[in-house]
Amino acid sequence: SMDGAPTPASPAGLSAYVAVSQLLGLTLLATTGAWLGRYRGGVAWHSPLQFNVHPLCMVLGMVFLQGDALLVYRVFRHEAKRSTKVLHALLHGLALVIALVGIIAVFESHRTKGIPDMYSLHSWCGMAAFVLYLLQWLLGCGFFLLPGASFSLRGWYKPQHVFFGIALFGLSIATCLLGITEMLLFNIRDSYSHFVPEGVLANTLGVMLVAFGLVVGYVLTRDDWKRPPLAEELALSMDFKTLTEGESPGGGS
Repeated sequence: SMDGAPTPASPAGLSAYVAVSQLLGLTLLATTGAWLGRYRGGVAWHSPLQFNVHPLCMVLGMVFLQGDALLVYRVFRHEAKRSTKVLHALLHGLALVIALVGIIAVFESHRTKGIPDMYSLHSWCGMAAFVLYLLQWLLGCGFFLLPGASFSLRGWYKPQHVFFGIALFGLSIATCLLGITEMLLFNIRDSYSHFVPEGVLANTLGVMLVAFGLVVGYVLTRDDWKRPPLAEELALSMDFKTLTEGESPGGGS
């Protein structure tokens, strides 16, 4: 901080929860890779294995990276708000790009194999999640990163941004569960009910996805773990409010 006082530590419970979330997240990715590698022949682009790019990219982008982007404001508590904001936007942007690769993979794979598109509940929820996630990212950049949005506009949009951020993360995880179920019923319908190893592994992946969502969701919704405003941020926002009665500096209204 500015006056040379020691930086206050993060709350103890927060660090533990964040550590557990990261362990879960990495285990998720490893389990997805193990399922695809051990039972589904691996991952490749120009090949019959192109479909397998889809679950890998969606778990990496729409779950792990999206979850970590949400945690940025809880983990980086004493860094400048601007750089924390940029990291938040970059991680979500990276998640979007990886998810787009995963979506292209499934459409191309369907085209190659003559499978119809967009008929299942999984595809409807997934496309809704992706389109709304992209929209949320564009709105977030417009309101919070680009200059020009007034304080009153930001204040109006922020609660919606926060709610839909958590909601879309939840929808993404739910869509993964639908996708896992669909994949198992396509691939091992006859043996699934006999608790074959692939079925148990994929079910375990689903349970870990839920656990990751719950841990991240808990961290995000605990009020006393929210990022405290830095002294200089508070002073700035007070000055702006006094000067401009809720509008941004520079005469823009």
